[in-house]
Amino acid sequence: MQKILLALMILMLLSASACTNMSRTQQGALSGGAIGAGAGLGISALTGGSLGAGALIGGALGGVAGGIYGNQK
Repeated sequence: MQKILLALMILMLLSASACTNMSRTQQGALSGGAIGAGAGLGISALTGGSLGAGALIGGALGGVAGGIYGNQK
């Protein structure tokens, strides 16, 4: 449990510093991909599906949607 917590904290620190020199489209794609992967993982866990496949599909769809949204801003 502590390893998972540590990994999440490191990931959050890295993601906060990674968006400084990106365009809005790139920021939207990165944010959407991360949110989509988390949502896909959660839905897969609840439905009993493959966790990896859920995270990959959610991340891909979230990245595309976030990129489109960021481009329109």
